[in-house]
Amino acid sequence: MADKGTFERPFVLGIEGGGTRTTALLVDGRGRELQRGTFGPGNLRLLDDKQLLRLLRGIGKSFDQPDVIGLGLAGARNERDRRRVRGAVAKVWKEMPCAVTHDLEVALGEVTMTAVLVLSGTGSCCFGKKADGRTAKMGGWGHVLGDKGSGFEIGLRGLKAVVFYFDRDGKWTQLGERLLAATGGNEPDDLVDWVANAGKEAVAALAVEVFAAAKRRDRIACDILKGAAASLAKDAADCAQKLVAKGEEVEFVLAGGVLCNQPVFAKAVGSEIRKRWQGARVRVQKSEGVWGAVEIARGLKVVREGKRATAKKRRDSALASTEKRNSRSAHLDRIPLKNAVELMLGEELGAAKAARAESGKIARVAGWVAKAFKENGRL
Repeated sequence: MADKGTFERPFVLGIEGGGTRTTALLVDGRGRELQRGTFGPGNLRLLDDKQLLRLLRGIGKSFDQPDVIGLGLAGARNERDRRRVRGAVAKVWKEMPCAVTHDLEVALGEVTMTAVLVLSGTGSCCFGKKADGRTAKMGGWGHVLGDKGSGFEIGLRGLKAVVFYFDRDGKWTQLGERLLAATGGNEPDDLVDWVANAGKEAVAALAVEVFAAAKRRDRIACDILKGAAASLAKDAADCAQKLVAKGEEVEFVLAGGVLCNQPVFAKAVGSEIRKRWQGARVRVQKSEGVWGAVEIARGLKVVREGKRATAKKRRDSALASTEKRNSRSAHLDRIPLKNAVELMLGEELGAAKAARAESGKIARVAGWVAKAFKENGRL
C-alpha cells in the first residue's frame, strides 16, 4: 500500500480471479499502487451468486472507493457470464463503471501487435489477440477434456508412466520413488487409493516431481516433458494461425505457474514454438495479470478523471496478522547490529512464550493430524 498522500484520480481497481485465489489492486491515475490484497478463489464457474457477491464485498470492504473497475475472472466465457458479474458489482459499488472479461485476456493485457498467451499452470490454454481486438482460443476445456501440457497433465502422465513400466518391467523407477514419497505411500499399490481421492490440484502438484526427476536425467520424466512442450507449442501455433497467416510477426507470451517457475521447460516450449512459427518472438510473462485488469478498466470513461484526491490509508484486512510487516523491524538497515540481533532474539522468545500458552491446542491439532494419516494417509 502506498504511503498516505495526494494521488491523482481516477482510482482504478483491477481484479483478477482464478481457481486458487483472487488478486485485487488499486492504483491512481498515474499508475501508482495504492492498495493490494489477496482473496479467495475467483473462478466464476465454481462460484454461485452468493459466493461471488461475498468475494466482491470482501474486496469492497478492504479497499478505498474506486472510480472504475476492471475484472478478469476465470470462467467468464460469454455475455451471460459478464452480465452476472456486472450485476454483482452493482450491488457492491453503486453505478460503478466496470469492464468484465476472462482471466486470459487480462493476463495478456493490451497488445499493439498479434500476441498469443501460452498458459500452463494447474490447467492450460492458449489465447490470442490482435491489435484490432479480434481474439482466438485453443484449449481451456478443463482437466478431463483438455489441459494439454499443464501441471495436471504432467503429474498424471508421471503417475501413468511409472505404473506402466512397473507392470512391464517389474521395476519401480526413480520417478516412481519420487511420486510415492510425494503422495505419502509406501508401495506402488498405495497410488490407487491416493488417485481415487486426489483432486485436480493435488495431481498437478506432482508435476514438480517430474521436473526434479528430469533434472537428474530420468528418461521417463524427460519424455513426458518433451511431449508436454510439443503439445503447448502446437496449440500456440494453431491459435496464432486463427488470427494471421503463418509467418506473420507474432509475440508468444509464456505464462502460468509451470512456465514461469520452470525456466528450462519454458525454454523448451519456446524452441518448439519457433520450429512451428518462423520469426516468432517468445518471452516469459513478467507482470502480474491483475495489471491487465487495471488496463481494461482504464479504457472506460470516468466522470471524475483529472481531479485529485487524498487516498486514505486503510488497514489491509485481506492480510492475516502473520503476513503483515512487523513495525519493530521496519528499519533494520539503520539500527546498530547488536540491537538488531537483540530484537530478533526477543521476537523468538516472545513466539515461544505465546506457543507455550497454546500447547494444549497444538497437541489436539497434532492428534487430529496423526489420526488423519492413520485413517487414509491424507489430511
